[in-house]
Amino acid sequence: VQLQASGGGSVQPGGSLTLSCAASGFGFSGEWMHWIRQGSAPVFEWVSEVSPDGATTHFSNSVKGRFTIFRDNAKNTLYLQMNDLQPEDTAQYYCARSCSILGRTAHCGDWGRGTLVTVSS
Repeated sequence: VQLQASGGGSVQPGGSLTLSCAASGFGFSGEWMHWIRQGSAPVFEWVSEVSPDGATTHFSNSVKGRFTIFRDNAKNTLYLQMNDLQPEDTAQYYCARSCSILGRTAHCGDWGRGTLVTVSS
């Protein structure tokens, strides 16, 4: 299983970024996929999930209305469009599979190399 996120960077508050995650080594098109993030605390915060066909999405309260998750099963790629970014969104972002969500935290079977998002003025 390989999951490689990209697209992070430094933006000012109110800015936007789109993250991508290239997936391989498993049946991507048949699985729920997730975005998780790790900020200063040593835990993974669950951000969002999308169903295998892309029709159903869920978001944490902290990003609802600002982030959009979508996927391209033909390209085995997961995306996260992030708008109106705030300093509290600063974190390492990862795509993941086989996740259990407990409160705000995620416990995932696989996650790959993350991409850093920094929001500051």
